This record gives sequence, structure tokens and C-alpha cells, in this order.
Amino acid sequence: MEKIERSIEVDVPVSTAYNQWTQFEDFPKFMEGVEDVRQIDDGTVHWKAKIAGKEEEWNSRITEQVPDEVIAWEGFAGADNRGRVFFEPLDGGTRTRIGVAIDYEPEGFVEKVGDMLGVIGRRLDGDLDRFKEFIEARGTETGAWRGELHERPTGTD
Repeated sequence: MEKIERSIEVDVPVSTAYNQWTQFEDFPKFMEGVEDVRQIDDGTVHWKAKIAGKEEEWNSRITEQVPDEVIAWEGFAGADNRGRVFFEPLDGGTRTRIGVAIDYEPEGFVEKVGDMLGVIGRRLDGDLDRFKEFIEARGTETGAWRGELHERPTGTD
């Protein structure tokens, strides 16, 4: 399993950054290769993306979600990945640091070579830069989900 960690600071309050990040169906607007995201229920998200030149689909389960603090997930049904997104208020609450930690298993030769060349890290850097541009240009979120989710056992699809 490979691990990647990145962070970025955005010029919006933590609630704005967090609220936008809960709008999974907007991810194709700023995530490279992500073609479609559908929220199936409060804790399950279906993804369609182009990875290493091929179409991939998988589901992810939100394992933890605490407003203005963290969103954590694990992939299942087609993807071996898990991660956490952290939100930290800065400058008296006017800015936010977003931290992302992802564990993933590259599959196949192309993904393993891409991983060795740092492609995944550069893609995440670009996604975070585009999120920053997106939310700062808007100044407000496109929606919000303020519910909480806590660890769900694997296999409760």
C-alpha cells in the first residue's frame, strides 16, 4: 500500500471549505480524471474516473464525517484505497488548511510506473489547487451536508 499526503491553505472559513467538500457530486469540477460522482446514500459514493488511460468505477464508504473537522473513506467494490481529509481553521477562522492523506494500492504496470514517477502526487496537488481556485472564486459553497458519520463495519453495503 502506498501513502500520499498533501495540504493547501484556502482563503475561506473552515465551514465553507468543509461544506463544499461534502458536495461529492461537484468533484468532477476540480478533480482531474473524475468524470462522475454520485452519492448513493449518506455514507456511500459511486465514482467513475479515467485512471492511467482506462475507465474505472468503484464505490467508497464514508467511515467518519465530523463537520468542520474530518471526512474519511475507504474504497470497496473496485478500488483499494482509503483516506482522510482534515480541515483546520487559520487566522481567526478566516482561512482554512485542508490536509489530505491517502493510502492506495496501484494496480497493474501502468499505475505502478505512474506511482514511481510521482504522477499521483502531482494529480493530488493539481486537484487541491483547482479546489482552492473553485471555492475562492465562488466565495461560498454550492451546498452542505452537516451530518455526522462514525466508523461503519466493512461489509455493511
